[in-house]
Parts: sequence; structure tokens; C-alpha cells
Amino acid sequence: MKPHLLLIDALNLIRRIYAVDANQKHHSDEQMIQTCCARVAHACKKLLDTSNATHAIAVFDGDKSWRYHFYKDYKHSRAPMPQVLKDALLHFKAAIEETGIVVFEPINDEADDIIATLAFKASNNQITSTVVSTDKGFLPYIGPYITVYDYFKKLYLDETSIKERFGVEQNKLVDFWALAGDKTNDIPGVKGIGTKSAQQIVNNYNSIEQAAVDESLSSSIKAKLAANMDMYVISKHLVSLRTDINLGFSLKQLRLN
Repeated sequence: MKPHLLLIDALNLIRRIYAVDANQKHHSDEQMIQTCCARVAHACKKLLDTSNATHAIAVFDGDKSWRYHFYKDYKHSRAPMPQVLKDALLHFKAAIEETGIVVFEPINDEADDIIATLAFKASNNQITSTVVSTDKGFLPYIGPYITVYDYFKKLYLDETSIKERFGVEQNKLVDFWALAGDKTNDIPGVKGIGTKSAQQIVNNYNSIEQAAVDESLSSSIKAKLAANMDMYVISKHLVSLRTDINLGFSLKQLRLN
């Protein structure tokens, strides 16, 4: 059997399952957490079956990634994790490990960067991988060896769904987000450039630099680009996932029994 790597964005999966279970009637928080842990474990088993994975890992977030130091307002408006869930994370990790999947929690790095690094390293060795997440940040990395699966919608995301959702080609996503910003993560983008203007720029030009010097581009858009190019660069760094993190473990250690 050819190796296939299953990469689970652990908190992405857990928080969405928790959000549903927290709205159900339970006798106690403890009972709710037990139910939620069981559902997460069930999801992991289903993912192992449907992906035909030979190797698997569920990655959690570290404390503070480089993005928080690089840009002080990164995710500053995001609601904190519910305390009940935060206190129960050890139970979720144990539930995932019982399925045979390795659990990894870096000290500082975000799960997205760890997963992107693993997928990138695997693809360089012509090993396929499935990323399980609803986070749009993985979409630019879809390719012959990397697929992204939405467990809740039960579908694999592709270039067609990307174009329908964002109005730009997959290879223009990073520039699009760097221009338009990303409110969910408090990434600023270029002040005054909204979704439509960002789509126009990335769809009509090979680069932002080319757009900035084109005489036919709207003078107001050119002025905004000229005045806020530093925020475009900062935003592009923030929306780009790292693929070069030193992980400290090998693919062999992720093999399923």
C-alpha cells in the first residue's frame, strides 16, 4: 500500500463538534465533555477509514505563534476558548490517541504551520496527504499530493469550489487575502481595498507591483496601494503558512499500527 498521511487540524475539529454539543441538553458539563470526546474519537475513526491513511497526526496549537509577535493585533478580537473546553483538552487528546493517531502540540507554532510543513515535506517525497480542516488557509496548497477535506460538509475542496467561493483562482488566494484582509483573524489588508477591488486587481494583473504602476488602473486604487503597500506585505506574511518548520520527528513515527 502506498503511504498516505492524514493531517487533522485538531482544535478546528474539536471546537466545531463542541459548538454543537454545547447547545444540547446535558445533565452536567462533565457529561457534555464525555459525549463530545466520544464524537471526536468517532470522527477520527471515520477519517482513518475514508482516507485509507497509513500515517496520521492530530495537531494542536502552541501558545503564541510568530504571528502574534509579528503583528500585535493578530486575532485580537477573537473570542477566547470556553473555559470548560480548555480545561478538558487533555481528555480530547487522550480520546484521539486511543484511535491510534499521534497527537502533537508544539510549544509556540500554530497547527496550520505544522500541518502545512508536514504536507509540504510529504509532497516533496511524492507522498499524498489529506488535510482535515475548514480553515481556508490551507486552500492555496491543494495540489497533486495535497488534498483538503471538510469533515462537516463531507467534501474535498478543489479549484472550482475555491473560484466559486472567493472569485479568484487558487494561485491568487494569498494576494487576494493580503489585499482584502481577513476579519476572522484580524488581518488588516490594504485600507480601502475591499473584496471587489481585490478581485479586480488579482484577476487582471500578474502581481500587485504590476497593478500599482499600470496607468489604466483606477487612480484611487493606485493611491491606496501606494499608501498602504507596507500593510499588504505584512498581511501577505500573516496569511501565508510556513512550510519550513523544524518538526523534530519523522514520518515513520506517525505510522498507524
